[in-house]
Amino acid sequence: MRTGSEPATARSPLRMRLWLSLWGMLWALFGLVAFSLTGRPGWAAACAALLLLAILDLCVITYRMRQGPHCQPGRDVPPHESDQGDGRPRRPGPGPDGGRPNGGRAGPSSGPA
Repeated sequence: MRTGSEPATARSPLRMRLWLSLWGMLWALFGLVAFSLTGRPGWAAACAALLLLAILDLCVITYRMRQGPHCQPGRDVPPHESDQGDGRPRRPGPGPDGGRPNGGRAGPSSGPA
């Protein structure tokens, strides 16, 4: 969510993550093949785990890139309007303490008895 306080030139790092993930996937695949051929099953398993992580990251990246401006706003998406303070008090939601003062703890500062 854009707040309007970020720089006008700020962009999402998804493209950079895409290229770094592809680079990592290529090296993990190379390591998997190389260590499998040289008979090092432990290192091959480590490279296989890294390869799976890189593939999972690629899936997440492509999903977020396909969401479009909602997840990755461009230059034409204006920032959200900030709260101008219309005088109404903001009340916190009920949350885990039920909205009670002092976080729901009993004590002398929890209000009148």
